Amino acid sequence: MRKILKKSIGTNKENSTKTAGSTWSTPIYVYWFIILFFIAATFYILGRSHGMLHNPATLNEEILMQASDYFNSGKAKLESGDIEGAIADLTAVVDSGAVSGTAYLARGEAYMLYGDYKKALSDFQSAIEHDTTNIMAFYDKALLEMRLEDYESAMIDINNALALAATSSNPVVPIRDLYAKRGQLNLWQKNWDGAIADYTNSLARPDGTVSPNVYAERAEAYTAKGDYTDAITDYASAMQVVKEQLGGIVDVDEGERLSRDVMLYTEKTAALYLKLNNKDAALNSLQNAYQIAITLNDTETVERLSGLMTDLSAAIAAEKAAAEAGQVVTMDQVQIQQ
Repeated sequence: MRKILKKSIGTNKENSTKTAGSTWSTPIYVYWFIILFFIAATFYILGRSHGMLHNPATLNEEILMQASDYFNSGKAKLESGDIEGAIADLTAVVDSGAVSGTAYLARGEAYMLYGDYKKALSDFQSAIEHDTTNIMAFYDKALLEMRLEDYESAMIDINNALALAATSSNPVVPIRDLYAKRGQLNLWQKNWDGAIADYTNSLARPDGTVSPNVYAERAEAYTAKGDYTDAITDYASAMQVVKEQLGGIVDVDEGERLSRDVMLYTEKTAALYLKLNNKDAALNSLQNAYQIAITLNDTETVERLSGLMTDLSAAIAAEKAAAEAGQVVTMDQVQIQQ
């Protein structure tokens, strides 16, 4: 009997030990299960919300409407000059998930005006990635790359824009303007023949408005090549376009800017006539530039042109006197602005 009791007591101890172990281990497993459950639930919820923000297929109508409102507000602020406000609104569009190439493009333009060129380039690239047929994105990116003097990248983007425009034109950026911008890029890289060809193609296009800068810049390329007569013709065409524009100008500052352009083209024409040894025509051009300077009340230019005309008049008089005397007289080149 005593042996049985002892065995029984030993068994009870063993059972009590197991029971005690169970009372501690069970809650730990439960706690771990609860913790893991909440972690998994959190990641699931975050994943769902991430999909809602970045997957256009899951966007609801309310989010799309809000994005549209922000986009329209951002565009309006951009046009009114509220650059920071435009960036904030367009960033809200991007963050909403209802983003498109146009949103990136608009924000890129805002960043470019703000002077944050790195972010502008990134947005233009994102716009292209969203829509590889977006002519404006290629064009704006090329403009910024030209500003940053990354001419190689700018040429690639301008060429892409021209290739797209050949099959699907964009009224905001006519092919005329694309050729003109590539002409300017070639001019800056001293590719005179390429610049002349592009400017000529620009002027031959029926779309868009002719810019006097196209004629003036082609004149620079002709001058660099030594084609002075063609350059003179282009400056005359540039001045004619400006005079037509002046007829409809009501803004005083714009009118003054255009008048200064004519004065500059006139003086450059005088320099070209001197290269052709046509001093009388050069003097006439200087006199025209002088009259414009007087109208603009530009005393510094008036004084400088007055000195040039005096020197040139004296040279012409000396040349005529020498011719009458049967002599040949040479003169130093009159320094007229090139």
